[in-house]
Amino acid sequence: MGVLLSLHQFGDWGLVALRLGVGAIFLVHGSQKRALWKVQPSAQMSAGMLTIMRVLSVAEPLGALATLSGLLTQAAAAGFILDMSGAISLKMTRWHKGFTGDGGWEFEFLLLAGAIALLFFGGGRFALDRLVFGI
Repeated sequence: MGVLLSLHQFGDWGLVALRLGVGAIFLVHGSQKRALWKVQPSAQMSAGMLTIMRVLSVAEPLGALATLSGLLTQAAAAGFILDMSGAISLKMTRWHKGFTGDGGWEFEFLLLAGAIALLFFGGGRFALDRLVFGI
């Protein structure tokens, strides 16, 4: 029990780990969406969906950089929550995917949970938010 209580002092390091994990994933996945700027609407990708994906190709990497640095962490987390809520909704309602399995939404759910934690806890002591805004 004493070990668990003493680990509490490392909570800010846990937030760094969470920021790095969530930020890295959104940076990679958002950057991959840049290729969609060359794609034309089709039966597989409607014009509306293509527009959303193009917006995400900019928003996800920007949010990722904010999260990685800890600058505007909670605002970026709020954007990620909307992003992952939309992705989960799409997979559940349009694609009829379950939580697990081929094309499941467990990965998006994990990112959603991480973003919710960052929204509630912020970037922590080792974030630019604290330096710039004092939070």
